[in-house]
Amino acid sequence: MSDVSTMPVTTPVTTPVTVPVPAAVRFKAACPDCRERFELAAGALRLAIGASSRTTFYSFTCPECGTAVRKPAGERIIELLTGGGVRTLRLHTAL
Repeated sequence: MSDVSTMPVTTPVTTPVTVPVPAAVRFKAACPDCRERFELAAGALRLAIGASSRTTFYSFTCPECGTAVRKPAGERIIELLTGGGVRTLRLHTAL
């Protein structure tokens, strides 16, 4: 069994491209409530990309205390999370 999965990516030409994503990608995180530090798999994180910095964030549930954590995501965080296979939700603005 391979330890690399693939993630479809759309290029500016809208052609699907398969990008290898290692299955063992882990992200360091910390809980602001219990102050515990830990590593999370891509499947434990969610990324929401909105129209502004206020509506662009990542979230996870603290594995130690169960708190739902939401943190802002700048360009570099977005790049790392999407490249690591984190599920992404694009938020639409109202017209």
